[in-house]
Amino acid sequence: MAERSFAKEVKKLRHGAGEVFHGEGILAVTKGLLQSGVAYVGGYQGAPVSHLMDVLADSQEILSELGVHFEANGSEATAAAMLSASISYPLRGAVTWKSTVGTNVASDALSNLASAGVIGGTVIIIGEDYGEGASIMQERSHAFAMKSQMWLINPRPNLPKMVDMLEKSFQLSEASNTPLFFQMRIRACHLHGQFETKDNLKPAFTVRDALENPIREADKIILPPFTFLQEKQKIEQRWPAAVDFIKEHNLNELFDGPEKDIGIVFEGGLYNVVIRALQMLGLADSLGDTQIPLYVMNVTYPLVDDQLVAFARDKKAILMVEEGQPNYIEQSLNKIFNDANLTCKISGKDVLPVSGEYTGQVMKGGLKDFLAKYRPDLVKFDELDASVSALADLKISADALDKAIPARPPGLCTGCPERPFFSAIKMLEKDYGEIHISADIGCNSFGTLPPFQIGNTIMGYGLGAASSSAFSSVRGKRAISIMGDGGFWHNGLTSGIGSAVYNNSDNVFIIVDNGYAAATGGQYIPSSAKSLKEDERKARIQEAVQGVGVKWVRTINSYDIADVKALVHEAMTSHFIGPKVIVIEGECMLNRQRREKPIKAQNIKSGKREIKERFYVESETCTGDHACIRLSGCPSLTIKPNPDVLREDPVAYVDNSCVGCGVCGENSHAAVLCPSFSRAELIFNPTGWDKFKHGLRQSVIGYLQKRADRQRGRISL
Repeated sequence: MAERSFAKEVKKLRHGAGEVFHGEGILAVTKGLLQSGVAYVGGYQGAPVSHLMDVLADSQEILSELGVHFEANGSEATAAAMLSASISYPLRGAVTWKSTVGTNVASDALSNLASAGVIGGTVIIIGEDYGEGASIMQERSHAFAMKSQMWLINPRPNLPKMVDMLEKSFQLSEASNTPLFFQMRIRACHLHGQFETKDNLKPAFTVRDALENPIREADKIILPPFTFLQEKQKIEQRWPAAVDFIKEHNLNELFDGPEKDIGIVFEGGLYNVVIRALQMLGLADSLGDTQIPLYVMNVTYPLVDDQLVAFARDKKAILMVEEGQPNYIEQSLNKIFNDANLTCKISGKDVLPVSGEYTGQVMKGGLKDFLAKYRPDLVKFDELDASVSALADLKISADALDKAIPARPPGLCTGCPERPFFSAIKMLEKDYGEIHISADIGCNSFGTLPPFQIGNTIMGYGLGAASSSAFSSVRGKRAISIMGDGGFWHNGLTSGIGSAVYNNSDNVFIIVDNGYAAATGGQYIPSSAKSLKEDERKARIQEAVQGVGVKWVRTINSYDIADVKALVHEAMTSHFIGPKVIVIEGECMLNRQRREKPIKAQNIKSGKREIKERFYVESETCTGDHACIRLSGCPSLTIKPNPDVLREDPVAYVDNSCVGCGVCGENSHAAVLCPSFSRAELIFNPTGWDKFKHGLRQSVIGYLQKRADRQRGRISL
């Protein structure tokens, strides 16, 4: 998914006290960091918070003015380890990453951080990638918070509350000496709104202050006997301090309503969907005034037992709305209510789905089932129900929809340099036979989907190489591991390539070098031609793998499909025993277009000569077989009706989104498909020589056409 530049929007980060900020949620979070006096920030890009890294990268001037250190960390583990600066110094620090996968990567450092505790406010902004828009396995960060006793903030999703809760998070962290998670879902990251801003604060204590006055505290070291004391501190000191702060500052919210005998308890991030469902049932208005009392947990861990007991004491039933599984909070509520001898019944996963995202319609259905149990007089039949019933009467089955609507799996972008590589592998399998291929996270993961369907497993970012290690000693048919350059620098160099050298793996390792962390929006990585810090030297993947001992290394352009196929075949059949690394180079087409399009547009506008390449299909030549589409899957390669009235099959067609990468033509040539592809050059601001060549070409074509007509005439006689 392609992110965007925030170069213009970051000017809003300069808003001072009393001004009104209008904009996107993730930009508001950045403003909240600056208003909190943060001393350092970092993280690793990943949906849904990759925007935050983009905003910070575009805010270098503002961060520098405030004396805030920003670092695009090498991995989530690196980011988590950076937070150790707040263990012994009153430095406010924040990092961000995609969860749960990023939290898994960072878990070692986070466990140690949580054990030692912090004195400077420490906030991890996690993008909880859960629900229908997710790109990872469906898990919750709640378990990690419970396991390490790190507090979990899940704010009500509107800009004023999100910014306020972020500022309070630093204070809560300091009051309880505990690092915490600030959880954001996809919709919260990208919602728009407004809030009244405060002045940005320079950090009260800076990283320079820390270096000039170093502190060593032996009891903060993660070694026995201190670890046993740290565990006691968590339970006896930090937890009670956190609960006291949550209560004193009213971090959780109560919205009262006239129907006192029932209530709803839910995570703050679900507020909007709960209110919307209540509106659809006629039990709340557009301003959020509700008939049913609501207890909103902007802090979902730790729970505040006495607040929950007070909310439920006079009720016969409450609905616990907890998205995902297991139902940690519902289980805790049962224990809390049992200890308090409450007779209040708890509904949750009995009326709501055990797993999956709670959309408005899902939430509405669960609420109706809850009300039918405990307050059937409040259940109403609304217009939406009528619409659903009418749709059901049409008896449109899922099978019928599948036949009517073609499947459209996620795929690579137009012109992507990874497409020709996967085409080459597909052709190789035709000659060599099926190959066990370990895939990886990133753009290359789309190769596991149609039309390529290449890749047996995906285990984690940068773990493509390690995933084939069980097959590393087999002599004969070799396994292939694929990973991108982002995954290589994140984890793959050590866990994959270094391990392969150490164990003398005989597998083939392919690293797709497109120059960026492309899947999250094209952020820079160590091997990018340009990086965030202009004075940094570019690191080369080839030198890195040779540095850990790889002897067989080759580099090739991804768009040379026939050559790529031949090189991979050479690696698969080579007599060399040991890891064989192929670096497939080709710049991410989205980033290339972002870079080149403005320049070309300006050149054309100023009258300079520019050439754009386009490919097209000769309709008269196309056989209608569409093997070219099955071997490419390019979004610009589609079909159109056959212009020949004697032929029914539609012909291939290249639409105007074509960027002229040439993969379709290269595929047709390398796989010996058909000669229907042609290339055209669109010349803007042509020179006199261009016009002369064009005229000469047209004259020659006209002459040849006339000669052909005369010859046909003689033959017909």
